[in-house]
Amino acid sequence: MKCNLAIISSLLFSLGCGGALCAQTIPKEELIFLTAEWKGERFPDGRPKIADNLLERAKHIMIDDAWTVLKNEGYTNQFESNWKTVNDTTPVTGRAVTAMFMPSRPDVEKMIKERGTTQQGRKGNTNSWPIEVLSKGDVYVADGFGKIGGGTLIGATLANSIYTKTGNGVIFNGAARDLQELRMLHGFNAFVRDFHPSFLEDMVLMGLNTPIRIGNTMVLPGDLVIAQKEGVLFVPAHLAEQVVNTAEFVIRKDKFGFEMVKSGHYTAGQIDSQWNDQIKAEFLKWLELHPELGKMTRAQLDKLMSKRTW
Repeated sequence: MKCNLAIISSLLFSLGCGGALCAQTIPKEELIFLTAEWKGERFPDGRPKIADNLLERAKHIMIDDAWTVLKNEGYTNQFESNWKTVNDTTPVTGRAVTAMFMPSRPDVEKMIKERGTTQQGRKGNTNSWPIEVLSKGDVYVADGFGKIGGGTLIGATLANSIYTKTGNGVIFNGAARDLQELRMLHGFNAFVRDFHPSFLEDMVLMGLNTPIRIGNTMVLPGDLVIAQKEGVLFVPAHLAEQVVNTAEFVIRKDKFGFEMVKSGHYTAGQIDSQWNDQIKAEFLKWLELHPELGKMTRAQLDKLMSKRTW
């Protein structure tokens, strides 16, 4: 009980501390503890910082392949479907900045807003506060507990601010408004439960850069977000490179396989099962003829194929 009280006190303190780096509801040490598998660079608040070049590569992989890699590693609660989007053709890929909203109660909302404005110099409703900590490549991911009417976490003005800061879109377990204006913001996309003309009401921000639940998934700050037409995948930061590497290989493998099947050189069954030495040798030779797809050694190929379920 004493430990729980200490944690609660720490959470409350971190909400009230001044400065952008304190805009979180768990201490930096706790965030590092929860993401201990990540060994790379971090933001000053402890959030894992996946490299920009890896984010760029992740924009070109297929969500189905990435999901399979996670499933093979035992991560079975990372995908969420059933979204509405601003458009179906703009994927959203980046590092998660998480926000947790709850149904408001007057006493708590009053205290949160007073502290935010007097101690942290914040303005506006609390749904705009997460935007302050966004940087290029981030994705604003919010749990709005599925609220639609009165649950519109952004409209056109906040969307423009978000896109200017991140070059990215948003993922909301909630709603958005101003759909027609959002569609005019080229490059922006929002994955939401629905669109609604109402303004935000009876909701308050209770967690920033804290673990959140989006449907049947757990999302941690710094997770790699891959949102495509099929749905949204949240990749733990420490698995991002493995997921991208494997998914890139699957794209190469599929291109090779399509050519072999269409030419009658191999059957679909041969391509879709574990490859023998002859197929592996022919794949590596084929890869040399397509330098734009990158290089690969036999050892690398064997390692990738060892866990093949795709």
